Amino acid sequence: LLGSQSEHRGDITIGEALEATALTAGHRPVDYSDAAAIQAAEVRATGRTNIVPGGVAAAAQSAATRNARVPRDEDKTKLGDILSDASAKLPSDKPVTRRDAEGVIGAELRNDPNLCTRPGGVAASVAAAARLNQTNSLNNNTNKLN
Repeated sequence: LLGSQSEHRGDITIGEALEATALTAGHRPVDYSDAAAIQAAEVRATGRTNIVPGGVAAAAQSAATRNARVPRDEDKTKLGDILSDASAKLPSDKPVTRRDAEGVIGAELRNDPNLCTRPGGVAASVAAAARLNQTNSLNNNTNKLN
């Protein structure tokens, strides 16, 4: 999962944060707030203004639409199905920043009927990655001063 971290000087990428969601909340059916958060993450990772056809966000949107019509949870597409290899599905990737996390959190909040994010969900994973990257950056800067 985090094996490609060394390419980014120890920083966790957006794709890796999405893959972490597959581990923490992979059993949960994809809903519209998940799809919105995944779309926000993909747009930030790729630098594009629209989603990639056949990409992670497109798959999440399709799953959320399908899941809304499927009555039984066990028949629904799960987050793990969509995000398990997110890094490979993104045409480009980058280390998560605080600004990326804010955008993903906002997208998840705006599209949740209760205006909340979920523990271990997409927004939580991206925010945790941003915090780790920020701490890593501060530690690296401190080490350079010593």
